[in-house]
Amino acid sequence: MYQALYRSYRPETFQELLGQEHIVRILKNQLDAGTTGHAYLFCGTRGTGKTSTARILAKGLNCLAPQGQRPCGECAVCRDIAAGIFVDVIEIDAASNNGVDNIRELRESVNYPPASGRSKVYVIDEAHMLSTPAANALLKTLEEPPENIVFILATTEPQKLPATILSRCLRLDFHRVSEELIRQRFTSICQERGIKAHEDALALIASNADGSVRDGLSLLDRCAAGAGAVTREVVLELLGMCGQEVFLDITQKVMDRQVGDALLLFDSVLSQGKEVNQFVRDWVEHFRSLLIIKYVERPEHVLNLSVENIRRLQNQADRIPLTEIKRCIIELSAALTEAKWSPKPRVIVELAIVRIASAGEERPAEAAEKKPTATETIINEAKPKAPEESAAPQPRAPEPAVAADPKEMAEVELWRRVMEDERISKMARTCGSVLREISDHIFTVQIS
Repeated sequence: MYQALYRSYRPETFQELLGQEHIVRILKNQLDAGTTGHAYLFCGTRGTGKTSTARILAKGLNCLAPQGQRPCGECAVCRDIAAGIFVDVIEIDAASNNGVDNIRELRESVNYPPASGRSKVYVIDEAHMLSTPAANALLKTLEEPPENIVFILATTEPQKLPATILSRCLRLDFHRVSEELIRQRFTSICQERGIKAHEDALALIASNADGSVRDGLSLLDRCAAGAGAVTREVVLELLGMCGQEVFLDITQKVMDRQVGDALLLFDSVLSQGKEVNQFVRDWVEHFRSLLIIKYVERPEHVLNLSVENIRRLQNQADRIPLTEIKRCIIELSAALTEAKWSPKPRVIVELAIVRIASAGEERPAEAAEKKPTATETIINEAKPKAPEESAAPQPRAPEPAVAADPKEMAEVELWRRVMEDERISKMARTCGSVLREISDHIFTVQIS
């Protein structure tokens, strides 16, 4: 029976583990020195090798090879663990065995010594799915397990585990595998399997794997199932993505303010069965490539694209201002977030296209045509008019010793005339307003 690629190429030794050198170094040093811990917590995104590393560590703890050469991957114990038939390595799926009763059974079984190996290893996968009572029931056993018992908890969401669990384990965080490492690994697999695959297609698969080797192998398996060469076009079709030509075209149309043509092109893309959110994500990635080209001297070190594709992006980036690229990324990212929760995501994206393509156009001066409100009209009419300047300056009259400030008097008179208006006074009585301050014809009113 055919076995999927991600199962056929599961790492069996530390040397085969991709992108986790920091974890390999720690575990190998502990195995060589005989200082392995009693409880480990493996954290990281899916497909980075957590469960595989747990099995490799179990091999190292029980391998028949001399110390310093473990795990060898060739002895009977290593082969049995790889086949899943070694009795002293127990794998538990916490997603379906997350109750207190399951943990009680585990606590009873740890009291028995290993049957055939040096250590009994419990691998608890998806540990964050344990219920709170089950996690509490495991605490004492996890803190002080019997001799030769090792717990390995694997999880993608360590923040969901109780702090009491976290404090009892040696935590090791698995990193996302780099696209270059994934691409190199897939190239060797294709050569070994006789699969004809183009380099740009493998680079696209590695990019969409998002750091997960398992996801990338599953995608490669699907592409190779077509019985033809794995090309970039084949990968784009399986992923429901558009080619670079579409994004070059629609980007140029919105930059040229051709709103109608851009909307028609978007409609033709959707009519081919492409998914709206995926299209926007890829378009944001296109603008990200333009941004990288603007800033990075050698963008081929950052972008997993062919020289020809980078050249075409360079030509477009030279014609678009940097501010426009930034604005488009912000607009499309906001549209993507809104479209995820909208019952009509297409409308959200079309509106974003219109906004992007319409930026900079002159709009009617609405502020100049704005009609003043009734209150503004009354206040404007009540403002005292400035006296006309006389032809010749008049001698200044001597000021009285004690006189009221004319400006203040004018403002008080203005307020009195405002309050005489029936509409304003009625509103003031209804709101219970109180005049707090007058300055430069600005009235500060407190509403109780």
